[in-house]
Amino acid sequence: MSLPRYKVTMLALSLGIASTFVGCSSNPSKKEVADLGPKSSEQVYFDSAATALNKGQYAEAAKNLQAIDTYFPTGAHAEQAQLDLIYVKFQQKDYPGVVAAADRFIRLNPDHPQVAYAYYARGVANMEQNYDGIIRYTSLKQSHRDVSYLKSAYQNFVDLIRRFPSSQYSVDAALRMKYINQELAEHEMEAARFNIERSAWVAAAQRSQWVIEHYPQTPQIPEALATIAYSYNKLGDNTTAQQYTNILKLNYPQLVKANGSVNLAAARNEGSFVNKLTLGIFGRSDENAVQSKDTSNTSERSLTNRLSFGLLGKSETDAQATPAPAEVQATPQPEKPKRSWTNRLSFGLLDKPE
Repeated sequence: MSLPRYKVTMLALSLGIASTFVGCSSNPSKKEVADLGPKSSEQVYFDSAATALNKGQYAEAAKNLQAIDTYFPTGAHAEQAQLDLIYVKFQQKDYPGVVAAADRFIRLNPDHPQVAYAYYARGVANMEQNYDGIIRYTSLKQSHRDVSYLKSAYQNFVDLIRRFPSSQYSVDAALRMKYINQELAEHEMEAARFNIERSAWVAAAQRSQWVIEHYPQTPQIPEALATIAYSYNKLGDNTTAQQYTNILKLNYPQLVKANGSVNLAAARNEGSFVNKLTLGIFGRSDENAVQSKDTSNTSERSLTNRLSFGLLGKSETDAQATPAPAEVQATPQPEKPKRSWTNRLSFGLLDKPE
């Protein structure tokens, strides 16, 4: 049985269109550029990277260091190039790249004299991933968000101190661990406060008990004790509630009212309504909150700095001031040119310094 002529014509057109699309998809307009190998020697790449680092040209430095890692993986400068690449990626704020590069260096060079730097950089990079965005310039607590990066950073610093207790990075790592403990304790207490609001007394007591057991040296301990006493009182367990109230009377008497009940509001020491409404710019802030990520060197922030979200005025010490590996430190770094207000307000687009 033969098909009608119009059906044959439609079938032929359909096959023609289909073959056209298949042909277009199999012949992309953009041709892949073949890797023709190194264009210079390892020493030239390394010298170019050093020059770029001195000038603060991190993109150019990364390109040359990556070329050494690709074309000369067993060369004389291969290990140093990998270390310098960790530093460069940190300066570019490529924190996932820092973690990946540090992990690779530790795996390939476990006995290298500067391997402690890779452990340290990995921890700082994980810590920085928890503080991305404009929120870092407000008084909002970072612990209210996901703290998985902080937990990873804590473990990174534990590994560093355990393996290299006398390393030049261990002291700062210990200070960062102390701060991370405070953030993790605050994260637990935030969950406890939420459970108090929804009358989940058992859950609130459990979260607070976890803080007491695992973060005993943090500023959240008074509130944790008060929350446990308050929760057990709501549950009707007056004996346990009184035990924790007695502990508060001995250590934090200001948190117990004259009638013997717990002053939970005073234990929280929350910021004023104006402070919350303005994201920490105005009003009384929470005294229990950590004021700076870098506990080793804290400084107050001016009103101008808060209003401009860190662009103007006196700012807090930046935790991104991570030391460079040995050979990078040996090279004198150029003095940073001063930036005008116009340059800062335009995020570096206008009135660029020479």
